[in-house]
Amino acid sequence: MSRAARLSLPLLAVLAACAQGSPESSPSDRPPNFVIVFADDLGWGDLGSYGAPVIRTPHLDRMAAEGQRWTNFYVTASVCSPSRAGLLTGRLPVRNGLYGDRTRVLFPDFVGGIQDEEITLAEALRDLGYATGMFGKWHLGDGPRYLPTRHGFDYWFGIPYSNDMMSTLPREERRAAFLDPKIEYWDVPLIRSERDEAGEIVAETLEQPADQTTITKRYAEEAVDFIRAHRDEPFFVYLPHSMPHVPLFRASEFEGHSEAGLYGDVIEEIDWSVGRILDTLEEEDIAGNTLVFFSSDNGPWTAFRTQGGLAGPLREGKGMTWEGGMRVPGLFWWPGAVAPEVVTNEIGSTSDLFATFLGLAGGTVPDDRPMDSLDLAPVLRGEGEGPREEVPFYRGSELYAYRVGNYKAHFITEGEYGLAGERTEHDPPLLYDLALDPGEQWDVATDRPEVLADVTSRALQHRAGVAVARSEFDRRTGDR
Repeated sequence: MSRAARLSLPLLAVLAACAQGSPESSPSDRPPNFVIVFADDLGWGDLGSYGAPVIRTPHLDRMAAEGQRWTNFYVTASVCSPSRAGLLTGRLPVRNGLYGDRTRVLFPDFVGGIQDEEITLAEALRDLGYATGMFGKWHLGDGPRYLPTRHGFDYWFGIPYSNDMMSTLPREERRAAFLDPKIEYWDVPLIRSERDEAGEIVAETLEQPADQTTITKRYAEEAVDFIRAHRDEPFFVYLPHSMPHVPLFRASEFEGHSEAGLYGDVIEEIDWSVGRILDTLEEEDIAGNTLVFFSSDNGPWTAFRTQGGLAGPLREGKGMTWEGGMRVPGLFWWPGAVAPEVVTNEIGSTSDLFATFLGLAGGTVPDDRPMDSLDLAPVLRGEGEGPREEVPFYRGSELYAYRVGNYKAHFITEGEYGLAGERTEHDPPLLYDLALDPGEQWDVATDRPEVLADVTSRALQHRAGVAVARSEFDRRTGDR
């Protein structure tokens, strides 16, 4: 049965009328619009509402004040590609092969990428009558069969991978280039892709290298244009910024904008972009029918110090399964629908956006594959408790840690990017009470043997239920 066939016929009729801009319809008659703004390598502590001391983020702070600020929100991986896969598919990367043990993210011209059988959030919403647009970094494969317009997006404007790829410099000069970045150091293409009148997907490279000093602004303005063009029908906007992943660039008007230097300037420009979205929704009188979500794909790249962001009280950062690598900001804003509060006890994941958005749109989660997405709508509406009690922490195909309630056990710890030490397998596992110790400083395994036994048992049960797919990232030319 097709995904669309799972909807009732009356609902399909309503959606069809909305898509045609029926004069009898109004925003309140339609399913809600969805906007996801996804930063790259932004830390838990980089926003004002999460304790940033000098970076000013008034628009994101407004989202936190008027909506919900989740303090226990996670991604499915501590690096770019698998994290994005978890958000868009509602599945752990080990289930769909969008992970790597030899290579942790996808690079230009790799043979692997997101497979046709995966159902993205964009595909599921498009089947429900939504217009779908993406503006920013993809990073799930750069071959023609992997691009966003092959996987549910009607329109895409952005770059196919991280902004530090396709370096034009000798290897020994690359790290120093981050401290004094120039556009020509990274030959990253800026691409526009959409379907033509015949239904064929067309893509064109607009510039190469992309002008990264204007890229944050252009992503936002393209998203605004899309919102205005589709204000009379349900839409899904995915805005995954290239920043603040190094190399850091910002528009000229944001130079010296922040007391936190170049990194702060970049964050404040991202905050400006969020303000453009919120203002546009209000100007078009559709804010009351639009759910906006903001987060980051993983924790801060602390190896770059002042150009890498902060994880606040959390331990370590990007690339690791300590809290700083996988706990991220989670802001939900939907005037009149999301109950304003700081959500301190509930646990959420970017993988949960799939079930949450699909449920709000009137659809159902696919039942023909294992899913890892839970519906957070009761918490968003202030009507009940959240469904998520457990969080797995994978690095590649291995389960490094597992959280149950407030407790988290580490079976394996390992640093990354020259930080935090070598791989260590722990027997017995480490155990931390994250309610009292979010910085994971005090191992309580000896004091809580019964808790450790329970967390370990649940981790083993989880792991037994996961069939690990072949890695798409580790594929090489000639692999079948």
